[in-house]
Amino acid sequence: FWWYNMYSSADYTMTPRPTYCADGNKVFDIYTHPMKMRDKVKNDIGDFPFMNFWGPKAGLPSSRWIADAAQWTEHQHRPTMNLVYLPHLDYTHQSHGPNSKEGLAAIREIDELLGELIHFYESREVEVILLSEYGISEVSKPVHLNRLFREKGWITLKNELGLEVLDCGASKAFAVADHQIAHIYINDESIRREVEECLHEIPEVEYVVNNQDLYGKNTVGASRAGDFVVTSKADAWFTYYYWEDDSLAPDFARTIDIHRKPGYDPCELFIDPKIKIPALKIASFLAKKNLGMRALLDVIPLDASLVKGSHGRPNVQAKEQPVVIGGGVEVKTPYDVHTLLMESY
Repeated sequence: FWWYNMYSSADYTMTPRPTYCADGNKVFDIYTHPMKMRDKVKNDIGDFPFMNFWGPKAGLPSSRWIADAAQWTEHQHRPTMNLVYLPHLDYTHQSHGPNSKEGLAAIREIDELLGELIHFYESREVEVILLSEYGISEVSKPVHLNRLFREKGWITLKNELGLEVLDCGASKAFAVADHQIAHIYINDESIRREVEECLHEIPEVEYVVNNQDLYGKNTVGASRAGDFVVTSKADAWFTYYYWEDDSLAPDFARTIDIHRKPGYDPCELFIDPKIKIPALKIASFLAKKNLGMRALLDVIPLDASLVKGSHGRPNVQAKEQPVVIGGGVEVKTPYDVHTLLMESY
C-alpha cells in the first residue's frame, strides 16, 4: 500500500483501488501486480476492509489487513525490500487531534500492531526501518481561500441543477487546497499582483511563494504547480470550500468523493452530527443500493471546524517532524532516506 506503486518497477505491488461501474455503483477492491495476486491474497486473508481505510469508519482493521498482507507477501515471495504503509495514526489524528484521547489510543493500537510486525520480520532476519512522512499539528482555524476569491470576483460558478459547481477553467484565480498547503492558479495575468497581495494579507497564511522560486524555471513542478504556493500558520489549514450558502453546496460535497472536490476534504472522516439517526440514513441508502436503485450517501458534514489535525508546513516543532528508526545512519533530508533504504537494500 506504499504510494505510488501502480505500474512501478516493483516486482510485486498491492494498493487500494475501487471499481467504478457504469451505473454509478462503486465496488471496493484492491489492485495487485501480478494481477493474479489479488484473488490469492483475498482468498487467504479476506477482503480488504476499504470502509476502515478512509471515511468516518477509518480505523485499525485496515492497518491490520495491510500488515497481514505484508506478512503474506513475505511468505509467498520473500522480496528483497518490502515497503509497507500503515495509515492508522494519520486519520485519527486529523479528525480528533494528535493529543486527544482518541489520538493517544490510536498510538497504543498501532504500537501493538507494529510490535507484532517487527517481531515477524526480525524472526526471518529481515532488517526493519520505521519511517514516518510527517507529524500532525493541532489545528483550529479553517481557511476558505476560494470563498475569499469569490468575494473578489475571481471565481466563476456553474449552476448545475440549482447547486453551485466551481468552474476552474473560467475562473480568474482559484485555489486547490491540500491540508496546510494550497496551490493558487491564475488564469488572468492582469490580477497576478493583486492575488499575491491578497494572499499576504490573510492572517492565517504564513508563506507565499512563487512557483518558479520553489521549483525552478522550465521544470515539471513549475508547469503543474499553482502560480503561487501558500502555507498556513501552525494552527490553520485550507479548505476547498467556495459556496457561501450550504444549501447551494454541490451534491458531492456531502459525500466521500475525492475525484470531484477541488482539494482535500478531511471532513470525509466524519458523519454529519446534524443527522439525528445516521444508522437509519445509511441503512436506507444500502437498501436502495441492494434493490439496484441509485442513491446518494450524503452523510459528510460541511463544518470544517470539526477537523482537529493537519500537516504540510515545512517548519514544524521537533515533536511533529518525521522520524526514522533503524539503519544506524543520521538522516536529515529525503535524499538521506533514499540513500539509507537503497544501502539497506
